[in-house]
Amino acid sequence: MDFLLWILAVVLVVAGVLALFRRQILWGVVLIIVGLLVGPGGVSIFS
Repeated sequence: MDFLLWILAVVLVVAGVLALFRRQILWGVVLIIVGLLVGPGGVSIFS
């Protein structure tokens, strides 16, 4: 389960960074924050 959360977190953070490059600042910041919350290294909302 931790591996799946880690993959999901990486995908969310990468999508957030790509959104920032496309000048979608709010959406990018939201995706990065959600990715950090979901990741097992951060404050996981699932544990």
